[in-house]
Amino acid sequence: MASIVSNSVELSQTWGARFCDYTIDSKRVDFQDLMVAISEKRAVAVEGEVAPLTDRIKIRNKELEALGTTLSELTSAQATLPNDATGSSHSSFTFSDTARATIQNLPNHRWALDNDEQKQYLEYFIQLVKSRIDALNNESQTDMSRLQSLVDRRDESYSTATNLMSAVSDTRSNLIRNL
Repeated sequence: MASIVSNSVELSQTWGARFCDYTIDSKRVDFQDLMVAISEKRAVAVEGEVAPLTDRIKIRNKELEALGTTLSELTSAQATLPNDATGSSHSSFTFSDTARATIQNLPNHRWALDNDEQKQYLEYFIQLVKSRIDALNNESQTDMSRLQSLVDRRDESYSTATNLMSAVSDTRSNLIRNL
């Protein structure tokens, strides 16, 4: 077997091609193996970008869920308020801890919710929650586009690596058959 390897090396040098022109991790490889390794590393790098983006999307979805619950509670509370014809703008209602925490974390929030809030405060909170939901939905669309792009790039990288490995295998099979 050693003579076949040395003969093929001698033949390749005679034809002007040399094996083992490149090194990867201190191992000498030919051009095809180099390209396969690059494609595989590219796929792994893209995969490394997918995980943090997926985590960010999951966190955003949890925040959107909390905001949706909060908006539901706020609109329910607003519905319990007497109409303007009665002259009173106060009513008694209770919010969940999740709704209270969500409102406290909103940007530009100025008031704390108590059981006896005025209508204008509820409208203000509803607008804040809706604005935050819209902003998160916009971010979500951007991240979903980015995620789709990364998945496409990852699939392309694996496909390229597979095609290269197949081509290398076919080339080597033909060389061996011809020798």
